[in-house]
Amino acid sequence: MTSGDRVLALDVGTQSIRAMVFDPAGNLLARTKVPIEAYVVGPPGCCEQDADLYWRALGEATRALWQQPGIDRSAIAGVALTTQRGTVVPTDESGEPLRRAMVWLDRCRAEGLPRIGGMWGLKFKAARVTETVATFQAEAEANVLARREPELWGRVRHYLLLSGFLVHRLTGRFADSVAAQVGYLPFDYQGLRWADDGDWKWQAVPVKRGWLPELVPPGSVLGQITPAAAEVTGIPEGLPLVATAGDKACEVLGSGALEPHIGAISLGTTATFNTTHRRYIEVIPMVPPYPAAVPGAFSLEIQVYRGFWMIEWFKREFGAAEVARARELGVDAETLFDELVGATPPGSMGLVLQPYWSPGVRIPGPEAKGAVIGWGDVHTRAHLYRAILEGLAYALREGMERTGRRTKVPVSEIRVSGGGSQSPAAVQLVADVFGLPAKRPHTHETSGLGAAIDAAVGLRIHPSFEAAVAAMTRTAETRDPDPAAHAVYEELYRAVYQRLYGQLRPLYREIRRITGYPPEV
Repeated sequence: MTSGDRVLALDVGTQSIRAMVFDPAGNLLARTKVPIEAYVVGPPGCCEQDADLYWRALGEATRALWQQPGIDRSAIAGVALTTQRGTVVPTDESGEPLRRAMVWLDRCRAEGLPRIGGMWGLKFKAARVTETVATFQAEAEANVLARREPELWGRVRHYLLLSGFLVHRLTGRFADSVAAQVGYLPFDYQGLRWADDGDWKWQAVPVKRGWLPELVPPGSVLGQITPAAAEVTGIPEGLPLVATAGDKACEVLGSGALEPHIGAISLGTTATFNTTHRRYIEVIPMVPPYPAAVPGAFSLEIQVYRGFWMIEWFKREFGAAEVARARELGVDAETLFDELVGATPPGSMGLVLQPYWSPGVRIPGPEAKGAVIGWGDVHTRAHLYRAILEGLAYALREGMERTGRRTKVPVSEIRVSGGGSQSPAAVQLVADVFGLPAKRPHTHETSGLGAAIDAAVGLRIHPSFEAAVAAMTRTAETRDPDPAAHAVYEELYRAVYQRLYGQLRPLYREIRRITGYPPEV
């Protein structure tokens, strides 16, 4: 053990891997970033990536970190790891990947699966969630592999998420955090453990209990850095690896949203609205809350699946001029996109966007599609860009209101994190749509900071999560809602946006029937 008080936080995201050092006050002392390709295309609809790519990039990021001035490895007390959620790595007995990882963006499906029968089937039929459960089965990576690659499936001995795979690479143990278990797994979200033998999820996915890792609560030690891992990463051998949570739960903790009246918005690849509760509450029936980065707590989450991915989509399809100009000026393209927001009025002159570029499971339903209404001859790319941000904010506000109705706890302030929080225009727009102060944390690396908070408590650098959050989180900026802009958004949200899905849903179903997209289960 070292006598240091600094934490090495490793954040394995969808598009990059970052290594960071935080001090006990939550200051980001050093950071390295290694971009990675989000995925390579496998069979139709499938998104995959070489599992060892994550390990190699993690090693590259940590080795580069030690080269930064003022970074002393002997001052590191322990390591925290957070990763993208739902990326699956099947391995052999020794933990070596049997194939490429199935990335969380994957949309491969297993067709023709038998529906769950017996008492569970009757319960699902009575609750009108038969299609929801069938979607769970069809999208479960285990079913896809068992159907499409039966020979490989017969050689699986460990069924891990990316977090568990990297824990094994770092410590040699088949273990993972309780709070990293987000995906199509036989996990008991209410009990925060693997499901009991009689649970329907064991019927839904052909995973064996012995393939799953030992679960450790956040803030507890998963293991120690092995000599082999130390050689690859430069992390001192023997340092403890402390359990944290998935990246979204860590963002919530890193933004300081520990109390249920604080809403945490993540403007990431998937945009989310979260609140932290000590009670198990399903905001949408049959869609469980996820484990929070605090032991025994739950993160109530509403997702806009494609979220800030839509900004990348806009950049790719319509933003070539800004990208080229930004390159010439030596600035981020997002700076110029903020100018597009400033060039258009709140409400985008009546252009309203429903951000369902990917369908949901329950709300929105699996037939959902994106929509843009209100086009006129005055509209430009700038109006469309602003309408994307407004549509995302409307969807997240709808999530906040649905959460409030279920929990009976009103949200009085919001914290905005994720890559999109670096845009002042986006943060201001969120404040205007929600009609609440939008606070931006002191670092946009809130996922890494949340992981560091877990480690700081586990390593006794701070005595409790409350003390760690008080010491390590703060806000750098507060954007108050503009009354005039909020008035416009209030009317558009109530009179137009909230009615869109109900009005368009029958048409979405007809489109699905005629075109076969998205496919029915």
